[in-house]
Amino acid sequence: MEPILEFDSGTVTLTGAAPESLPAGAARLLRNDERTRNLRGRACDYADIVIALQMAKFPFVDKARSFAPLDDLKLAVELIPRPHQRQAFDAWRVAMFRGVAALPTGSGKTILAVMAAAYLKRPAIFLVPTIDLLGQWAGVLEHFFGRPVGMLGGGERDIRELTVSTYDSAVLNMEFIGNRFALLVADECHHLPGPETRLAAAMSIAPFRLGLSATPELPDDRAKVLEDLLGPVVCQVNIDELEGKVLSPYVTRQIPVPLDDDEAAAYEENRKIYVNFLRANQLNFRFQSEWGRFLGLCARLPEGRKVFRAFLEQRRIARGGEAKIRKVWELVGEHAGERIIIFTADNETAYAIGRRFGWPVITHRTKPGERKEFLARFREGVYTVLVTSKVLNEGVDVPAVAVGIILSGSGSVREHVQRLGRILRPAPGKEQAVLYELVSSGTSEENVSARRREHRAYKNHEDGEVDAC
Repeated sequence: MEPILEFDSGTVTLTGAAPESLPAGAARLLRNDERTRNLRGRACDYADIVIALQMAKFPFVDKARSFAPLDDLKLAVELIPRPHQRQAFDAWRVAMFRGVAALPTGSGKTILAVMAAAYLKRPAIFLVPTIDLLGQWAGVLEHFFGRPVGMLGGGERDIRELTVSTYDSAVLNMEFIGNRFALLVADECHHLPGPETRLAAAMSIAPFRLGLSATPELPDDRAKVLEDLLGPVVCQVNIDELEGKVLSPYVTRQIPVPLDDDEAAAYEENRKIYVNFLRANQLNFRFQSEWGRFLGLCARLPEGRKVFRAFLEQRRIARGGEAKIRKVWELVGEHAGERIIIFTADNETAYAIGRRFGWPVITHRTKPGERKEFLARFREGVYTVLVTSKVLNEGVDVPAVAVGIILSGSGSVREHVQRLGRILRPAPGKEQAVLYELVSSGTSEENVSARRREHRAYKNHEDGEVDAC
């Protein structure tokens, strides 16, 4: 009886074969499991295991996959890819249908996924980070393929040949459905290397894999995980290559905002307490582990509580001082009638601005129904201003947005590029987008701003660096 390759709860097993009989390529990926008396490996290594066995002419029966070609999967509407989309698709195809395409927000990454599914004609699962993107992706796929698309997440559990799933729902369900799809597409794939999130791809046997992200650059350890699960970056297109063609022309304007006198004095007083504590204890926030040490010292040392309160207060003043709030109101007045998104670094500031001016606010606390209503009214133009903390850095598709105002944020280049991406989608009558960045003069925000504006220096930025300034 020939050995049998099967899918088992997010792994693959080979039963009926001795470890010493395997060809080297397969032996490297399969380990003896004494509990079940067979060989076991990662589901994501399925393709490599099959290729190694086949090349060695090793006899086996493949019962792992539960998918077949979809001969009837055809485009219901004409799709004419733009040159950069064709470039990315060709690079992915040359890389044997595995890899990451780095394309700017608004450049049609979803279309690249449609091209991949239409070419392969195989069952496919599309992973997205948010519930908003869940609905957007399902709508695009249904439009192009003219067939119902399954959804997994946000209360939906409808699994079909083409299925869109949130990362969280995929992690929970992939051990049961990981053998049903030949193509795995990961949108905003920089999320994938997370300790739990990576299971969404690791427990799938999909031999064909496509990652999509405007900012796929990651610290070395996570970059290795991303390449292991999806493949290398096969194509990278920068914003300036598409500006004025596929993306809206844009300008970024940094506006220094001096603190009011009373806030400047309070900032200096609290900053001195905080910085002196850092120096006395030789703390350096360039290393992520130092944040935990700082919290531990604040909890243990007699002056710790005073230091932590000083840290919070100086940061609050720098991020959301009264002068900044007045400037936001001024800019909104200058762009009256245009669609505007205001970005903050924290929920409290977002809600404070919303209450003050009567603007809708979306944070991670916003209930799904309310969030959907706010976005719908924003798209329709009923609301022209929307305030958010970080949840709309990704996943909001409102081409009419022409103005972004960064009240505060981290030093992450990724966050800055994502926020810029919110205003770059082209729309009728949209001549130029503008991203304002308000920076409190003479504060730690000046250094934070310098880091996040390094658009072409992703690899020099540690994404895990703590912005504790």
